[in-house]
Amino acid sequence: MTLLLDGQKVQGKSLKVTANLRIESADMSGQTSNTAAAHKGFKPKTLTVALMITYRERGQLTALMRLAEATGAGGQRKTYRIVNDTAEAFGVRQVEFTEGVSAREDDTLHAWRVQFTLAEKLSNSERVETRRPGNPVKQQSAPGQAVTGGVGEGEQPVELTGFERVLKRLDEALE
Repeated sequence: MTLLLDGQKVQGKSLKVTANLRIESADMSGQTSNTAAAHKGFKPKTLTVALMITYRERGQLTALMRLAEATGAGGQRKTYRIVNDTAEAFGVRQVEFTEGVSAREDDTLHAWRVQFTLAEKLSNSERVETRRPGNPVKQQSAPGQAVTGGVGEGEQPVELTGFERVLKRLDEALE
């Protein structure tokens, strides 16, 4: 299995790629045993990569770290075009490093166990969502007359009680 990021091969032994698609939903049952759920969309796909790099080939780990730390214009994380069978099967074309890179020393072998996560960038779901027209906002109205705050034409001012007059003067003094 190979993994290429912008044409640069990620070196290492025992390369394993695990793909993941998170589907967000929310429980709508409340306090009942209903199984209804609200669909909240598809989150970007992620690829978790695990591999081994021997101590003698430490330059491979250094090259991987350069890829992970690379930034594009404006300090944004660099987006890579990916070539990998698992990524292709999941429809992932562009990725960026996310959630960090870890390198753990192996107990028996003279090697690092390296693991990192790549998140899909500009996913198919994201493109569809940006092309979809927004839902127009409908004007809502209720039966009856609109309530106005002031005195309209031909209306008499409302008579205030003694307590309301005191509160009104207090309110005006505070302003």
